[in-house]
Amino acid sequence: MRKLLLGFALVLVIFVVAYLHFRHPSRPLGVAYVANRQVILWSTPAAIRQPVVTVDYGDRVEILARVPDQAEVRTAAGATGWTSETNLLSADYWQKTKDLAYMTAGLPVEARGYTRVLSNLHVDPRRDAPRIRQLSKGVPVELYERQTAEVPAPASSPSGSPGAEPSTPQREDWWLARAELPNHVTLSGWVLGRFIDLDVPSPLPDYASAAGMRIVAWYALNRVPDPSNGSMPQYLVVGTHGPEGQPCDFTALRVFTWSAKKHRYETAYVDSNVCGKLPVKITPSGPAGNEVAFEFSDLSQEAAEPRLYFMHETIVKREKTTEEQSLRN
Repeated sequence: MRKLLLGFALVLVIFVVAYLHFRHPSRPLGVAYVANRQVILWSTPAAIRQPVVTVDYGDRVEILARVPDQAEVRTAAGATGWTSETNLLSADYWQKTKDLAYMTAGLPVEARGYTRVLSNLHVDPRRDAPRIRQLSKGVPVELYERQTAEVPAPASSPSGSPGAEPSTPQREDWWLARAELPNHVTLSGWVLGRFIDLDVPSPLPDYASAAGMRIVAWYALNRVPDPSNGSMPQYLVVGTHGPEGQPCDFTALRVFTWSAKKHRYETAYVDSNVCGKLPVKITPSGPAGNEVAFEFSDLSQEAAEPRLYFMHETIVKREKTTEEQSLRN
């Protein structure tokens, strides 16, 4: 009888422990959000494993455990599995993605293009920043703001001989962008500039290439009548010479006007002595639509004064800054 009671008590303890385990699952270490289009959760972090369930971008999961580069997570439905840490965004970074989306909604678009290759959208303008999502080739993007960051040195690069002068770190362009994904889903973040092909209207790339200018942004200033086409846009194009990573967003600008008589664009104005900072503000200044003003911050001036230009028909003139006027006087 005693053995029977002991056996019954042991079974009861096992039952209670099991009940408590499933009734009160382990407390999570934190929460995270899925940062890829679709992520498979696996039965174990080991090489030999089985798929458990698939989760989608933005799904909220609880983190139960961590091993190097892997995390065990629990879905809202209660399924548990393992995935790479790179497939997850912390709650703080998830909030930052929302902040970036809010920011881009209030900024003017400086350029448009497409992803040239498979590209990563990051929360900050640097390669080691957490990835928001990976973008396929050919994804439409809008560009808003440019920043530069140092290119990480290769891990195997030599440190240099003792006493040698340190080399200037190479820098690269990053753009704050909004990507348009299928089903009208948009995401905002930072992407490497060289991974974007700009969708510059023809024939502006040919004109810029002939002048040795790498286009950064372009703007339709106004439209003029044309007997054959109804009307044609006239453009301001800003760009730079040389490699990426420069302190100025652009160092040159050109205005291209349309000649209805010759049926082609002509260069109406050139300024290659600027250190411009985006954005460029375009303001119509005449009721007929043939007058327009544009301005931007000039970083070459001590106070970064606005650099202002006026265009009347095909004539473009620049207004002198306060500093330039004082020097002239």
